[in-house]
Amino acid sequence: MEKLELLYEGKAKKLYSTDEEDVILAEYMDQATALNGLKKDAISGKGAMNNQITSLIFDKLAENGVPSHFIRKISETEQLIQKVKIIPLEVVVRNVAAGSFSKRLDIKEGTPLSFPIVEFYYKEDRLDDPFINDQHVLVLDIATQEEIDQIKALALKVNEVLKAWFLTLDIQLIDFKIEVGRTKEGKILLADEISPDTCRLWDVHTNDHLDKDIYRRDLGDLVPVYQEVLRRIENN
Repeated sequence: MEKLELLYEGKAKKLYSTDEEDVILAEYMDQATALNGLKKDAISGKGAMNNQITSLIFDKLAENGVPSHFIRKISETEQLIQKVKIIPLEVVVRNVAAGSFSKRLDIKEGTPLSFPIVEFYYKEDRLDDPFINDQHVLVLDIATQEEIDQIKALALKVNEVLKAWFLTLDIQLIDFKIEVGRTKEGKILLADEISPDTCRLWDVHTNDHLDKDIYRRDLGDLVPVYQEVLRRIENN
């Protein structure tokens, strides 16, 4: 597989075309960002950890029937993914009140929710990715009602699989963000990544953060925390 031209550079990854039309090479970067990119630092080794964690998580999801764009990991920092057109939504699933949800609704962080909540955020940097509802998705012509239903079902399936699996690792899945894309045939696939960058993960016994809140809230060194998550996944 030959890496060709750079197609896109984001906050955490670079995407390259390859000599196969429908295959993209994703390269994870040694960079941490927060506050919609206002906070940014180079962190050695982070790209490799996120690539490995995401690859293992996508493999676990595939074993449980969750369709994604992931093909395979090809190096410490690189993976091959199926080409999709990203739908401009951040899809958030919440099991426990935390972060912006706690602030927005004045619910104490750490309060379990009676059922998982699915939220949509419009991916538009100039608008600071606003929270939107199903009707907004329809009015903006982001997705059809059938696709909205598919996206929600996919997000809840991811939650079901990961919540149960992480508990076997002594990790509580507080919330997470996913992105989805359409194939050229119009099929909806899980896309982007799932890692401590995109999930809130707390140790079951101590409630210690095992996620990017360590960096976001200046709670300590990010690297050993991500290393611990990777260790638990690999030893499972």
